Amino acid sequence: MRRREFIAVLGGAAAWPLTAHAQRAQVKTIGILLPATADDPLFQARLAAFYQELALAGWSIGRNLRIEPRWATANAAELRRHAAELAALAPDVILATGDSTLPPLLQATRTIPVVFPIAVDPVGAGFVESLARPEANATGFTIYDHTIGGKWLELLKEIAPNVTRWLFFGTLPIPPNLPNSERYRP
Repeated sequence: MRRREFIAVLGGAAAWPLTAHAQRAQVKTIGILLPATADDPLFQARLAAFYQELALAGWSIGRNLRIEPRWATANAAELRRHAAELAALAPDVILATGDSTLPPLLQATRTIPVVFPIAVDPVGAGFVESLARPEANATGFTIYDHTIGGKWLELLKEIAPNVTRWLFFGTLPIPPNLPNSERYRP
């Protein structure tokens, strides 16, 4: 072995402990605010599925991930208290489960990213400016966006081209700029 190769191997071996230490320092923290009690079976199942998906993506609690869940029920004061606790921990991201958890989290922090897996109307509630460009520290998904209603009809026409009538049960937000004659068309 030549001298340069030997020094390179020796230098690489000397760096192994430093590399291992740097990897341990890369632990990410996820805060989770849950509007339920810790024994709620529905939220326990959702949390277990979340942990399982994290593991499949290579995240391991204790190795490269720390999770800070807070169970707050639906009590507004408790939600605010837990939101402040999570913000004080300064996690890398906070998962907001439910519309009731978003307002206290957005009041507690404007810098930590807040992700909501689902919200009824995040734009209408003022959580984000728009779904395409949230413009704040919150982002996520919505149950229904009225702008995709037309796409649903296009899909229905592709699936069943002979359908000439359809009926929708539910509530649809009516865009405010729509003329009255267009609002109630059969």
